Order: sequence, then C-alpha cells, then structure tokens
Amino acid sequence: MRTVYHAQSLVDAHLVKDALDYARIPAFVTGEQLIGGVGQLPARDFIRVNVPDSCVEAARPVVREVEHQLAEARKALADEGDWDGDTLTAPG
Repeated sequence: MRTVYHAQSLVDAHLVKDALDYARIPAFVTGEQLIGGVGQLPARDFIRVNVPDSCVEAARPVVREVEHQLAEARKALADEGDWDGDTLTAPG
C-alpha cells in the first residue's frame, strides 16, 4: 500500500477515495479512527488515502484532478468571504 493523498479533512479524504473508486482503483482511507485523539496527536497529516502499489500510477491523475477541484472550490469560497482557510461559515 502506498499513500497517494494526505487529506486536510475526512471530507477531502472521502472525495478522493470516491473518485478513485469510481475510476475502479481500490482505495482506503487511513487515520479516520485517530480523529478523536486530535488533542494528543499532531493536528495534521494523519488522514491519508492509500492504494495498492500496483495502482499508484493510475491513481495520480485522479488525485490531481480532485486536488484541483478542491483548490478551485476553496478559492471561490475565499473570494466570496465564506471560507477563512480552515472552516466554512454560513453566508449572510
């Protein structure tokens, strides 16, 4: 197994996993169970998406596309003032 994506959140991880699943690439989210221990663990880099070694090359373009879409969504939210770079806030 190799890590193909280091997620900022569970939502990001599952978006990547779902895109990989759709592309028929087996993917697994690791680190979900560590969310409850955030106060005692490093705050970043423990939620990952892994694929089998034989699928790494096929997974890269899928992961890049999802990263691009997430970046565009975050930029759009930041431009609208609805995103402070860490959490979403309700408009209005």
